[in-house]
Amino acid sequence: MRFMVIVKATKESEAGGMPSTQLLTEMGKFNEELVKAGVMLAGEGLQPSSKGARVRFSGNKRTVIDGPFAETKELIAGYWLWQVKSKEEAIEWVKRCPNPMPGESEIEIRQVFEADDFGAEFTPELRAQEERLGAETTQKK
Repeated sequence: MRFMVIVKATKESEAGGMPSTQLLTEMGKFNEELVKAGVMLAGEGLQPSSKGARVRFSGNKRTVIDGPFAETKELIAGYWLWQVKSKEEAIEWVKRCPNPMPGESEIEIRQVFEADDFGAEFTPELRAQEERLGAETTQKK
């Protein structure tokens, strides 16, 4: 099972506050544990939303909204993509994680859809396309 592990942004991270050397060191050690255990597939920190944009869809219309996204209650400051046996295993790994922010913070765990989750709507042709694109993506890394 794959899980997206989402580090929630804080006022400090949205203001562009950078992590301390101590936190970067602790996160580096934690990431090494994840890689050695075969859990971590990807992971990155994200720039504040002030450097981002959103594209809002309304039928065929597209509207670009530049950050920051002040009206949003929850933003993402970083993420991991993990391969684990269960949600419980992902929870146990998160509980071992250093606190990603000064003060209070939150990490959300969400399971990634797999091909079988889509049922009959995910036709053999669509599955073949997905596999081909996955292979091409892996080759480009």
